[in-house]
Amino acid sequence: MTPHISRSKTPPRSTTPRRALVGLLLCLGTLTASASAIGPAPQVQLLAGRIAGLRVSHDGVTLREFQGVPYAAPPVGALRWKPPQPVAPWSGVRQARRFGPRCMQRPLFGDMVFRANGMSEDCLYLNVWTPASGSAVTPKLPVLVYFYGGGFVAGDGSEWRYDGASLARRGIVTVTVNYRLGVFGFLALPALAAESPHHAAGNYGLLDQQAALQWVKANIARFGGDPARVTIGGESAGSISVSALMASPLSRGLIAGAIGESGALFAPIAPLPLAVAEQQGEIFAMHVGADSLAALRALPAQVLLQASAQGNAPSAMPNIDGYFLDEAPAVTFARGAQAHIPLLLGSNSQEGFYTAILKQQAPTPAHYRAALGRLFGKQAAPALALYPGGNQAEVERSATALAGDMFIAHTTWRWMAWQRRTGKAPVYFYYFAQPRPAKRHPAPGEKPDPGAVHSGEIEYALGNLDSNRVYAWTPTDRAVSRVMEGYFAQFIKTGNPNGSGLPAWPAVRTSDGGLLRQTIDAHTHTAVDRGAARQAFLRQFYAKHPGEP
Repeated sequence: MTPHISRSKTPPRSTTPRRALVGLLLCLGTLTASASAIGPAPQVQLLAGRIAGLRVSHDGVTLREFQGVPYAAPPVGALRWKPPQPVAPWSGVRQARRFGPRCMQRPLFGDMVFRANGMSEDCLYLNVWTPASGSAVTPKLPVLVYFYGGGFVAGDGSEWRYDGASLARRGIVTVTVNYRLGVFGFLALPALAAESPHHAAGNYGLLDQQAALQWVKANIARFGGDPARVTIGGESAGSISVSALMASPLSRGLIAGAIGESGALFAPIAPLPLAVAEQQGEIFAMHVGADSLAALRALPAQVLLQASAQGNAPSAMPNIDGYFLDEAPAVTFARGAQAHIPLLLGSNSQEGFYTAILKQQAPTPAHYRAALGRLFGKQAAPALALYPGGNQAEVERSATALAGDMFIAHTTWRWMAWQRRTGKAPVYFYYFAQPRPAKRHPAPGEKPDPGAVHSGEIEYALGNLDSNRVYAWTPTDRAVSRVMEGYFAQFIKTGNPNGSGLPAWPAVRTSDGGLLRQTIDAHTHTAVDRGAARQAFLRQFYAKHPGEP
């Protein structure tokens, strides 16, 4: 059985105190109120009807912002566990001045700060930020469509860290998208496959994302965006989604570039076979006492949500449904059938922490060797050679690297390697290593994390440090953010992250026995990464996954 490295969205050392979150929410509520009062409400005529948004100022630049724009019909009642359906047209002017509800989810991660209008199954909304001058008659602007992280069980497009104003200020039409989560987004059942014209079940959350891309293609020019220059991006589950969208026959023709921050749909995060997903779904249906699909659809959403917290809940994971995914993405990439578009991707220096390997034991060489034996069995010796642990400092360093690789960094590496091998466009690979600074109000004895934790790059990359008042950002952090956001903006505009004032970033290629990779931190530079042997070991270890070439 494949070992599982557990993690939390924010590691225990970085858990946000409830008191700090309350203060943050109060502060951000004030910001929202002041931003909504600037100038007359801009209007846009969409295919489904007219909307009115907000005119806001961001660092002296006037932007238009449209919140809670429906891109699909509410997936409720008979539409629960159906592919997203078209929006019903409306008459008059629909207000797009408030974020829509977040999709059904439990409060799992302390670093998620929502501006959503509550929570509901009726959640298929997106948000658009665009320069005030952007319109259908001005030169078309590049577009970013961004998908949130949260393990496919949590997250929302209204989160402050995903706010699109900073990138819009740089001349980019920025879109965040809500998609169905957990049992609402990924339940598969034989009965669902039987009613589908494609004999598919599950993957509704990914189909939501594809529907949002179709909406963007049809409507984004009305916001000044170019439907032929759409880059998709995301972090964690959002990044996994981006890799899946590149592989899917339904979406790979809709995108011109891709950004992946920590994660891909490759082993050990490989899609389930449909039969396995259906079996899990049947166990769940039996657990909630529903003997038919009609009975399941009749259950209140809150009942399903609470039931999904139990041990019989199905995996909130994509499956090979024969429709959105007709094979594992690793197979698609191996045969070169994915979207041939520029790709910018990477992972962080502390995706995991050594405690995920050692559990409650001290980081001694003896404990570390025993932990590798439990993880790898007869392969423990080669694992120790690649992740050495001769003293406490080395154990902490190697076990942290191994935990991050086994959690999500290895999947990102495999995505990079396949796209570099079979893709027909440049690949830019990064290693984000800037630790977040001390908190403004740390708990007694709490210290900053030594590395860049999972999800820690988001505010830097999207220019949103000031939206997170938990941390005491320094001038160095702001300089790192200017560089990383600059890379992202240039890539979205040109398919190449390089630009004036930015440290040169070459595409991935072999050099001096390794691969060129951009280290992004206080001293951003190109380095030769020699971790291929570690990744080859893990690839062999995970080769038992079905559908993995």
